[in-house]
Amino acid sequence: MGIPGLEAAHVLISIPLSMFYIISLLGNFTVLYVVGKEQTLHKPMYLLICMLALTDIGTSTSVMPKALCIFWFNLKGITVGGCLTQMFFLHAVSVMHSAILVTMAFDRYVAICNPLRYATILTNARIAKLGLVGLIRAVVFVLPAPLLLSRQPFCANHIIPHTHCDHIAVAKMSCGDITVNRTYCLVILFVIMGLDLTLIALSYGLIIKAVLRISHKEAHQKALNTCTGHICVMLTSYTPLLFSSLTYEFSQGIAPHVHIILANLYFIIPPMLNPIIYGVKTKELRDKVVKYICRM
Repeated sequence: MGIPGLEAAHVLISIPLSMFYIISLLGNFTVLYVVGKEQTLHKPMYLLICMLALTDIGTSTSVMPKALCIFWFNLKGITVGGCLTQMFFLHAVSVMHSAILVTMAFDRYVAICNPLRYATILTNARIAKLGLVGLIRAVVFVLPAPLLLSRQPFCANHIIPHTHCDHIAVAKMSCGDITVNRTYCLVILFVIMGLDLTLIALSYGLIIKAVLRISHKEAHQKALNTCTGHICVMLTSYTPLLFSSLTYEFSQGIAPHVHIILANLYFIIPPMLNPIIYGVKTKELRDKVVKYICRM
């Protein structure tokens, strides 16, 4: 249904969302192109940035094209299979995104705490294997959600008051008991986010401990600068995700259009900001991007 209560403003709402989506695609494809073309950037850190860019493209593309079709052309129909597929990709990419942020935190820990062994501990092949583990984890944890929903009986009212097939929004259409679905959704949210945030906090705890041992202020600053990009990306990713998920689960007293807008912003703002953050904070990548832009 798009954003119930704001149907008259759909076209206006679509203008910033479509602009954010285009900027997101341009930024992330630029990162992928530049890293792919430059042999000097074929390093673990830049492979992780490419993985992040791919998940950002996947996140925004899972939602925005269909949402814009609703806003512009009033194309609100979707098949059950299409709805469950969108739901799977939406949540699987989010879980994959979180796994990449954990791997990036480990990358920063090794770079600061074991710089002499960095090249042997984190090879390109090892990063690829960690990426594959993250993908398998995402599929294993997320696949049961649409499978459980596919077995639910649905009422005559097949209306989803949302811009996309969110798990709980679809579950609420069911005539059956959705306690298992709601519980599974919450458990996955807290288990995955809890585990990932714990691992990230552990990495940064060890980084802070190592930095405090350094006596030179310049070395302090250099060590912290290597982490600022990752910290900014984490803040743009986890904060809206947790807020959006929790307001949807416990939505009493919150206007429906508020958490629908929040959900859409979560799927488009971080993918737009992440390439900008890494472009600004990573000098080597920034210089290569500027070089290609000047050539064009």
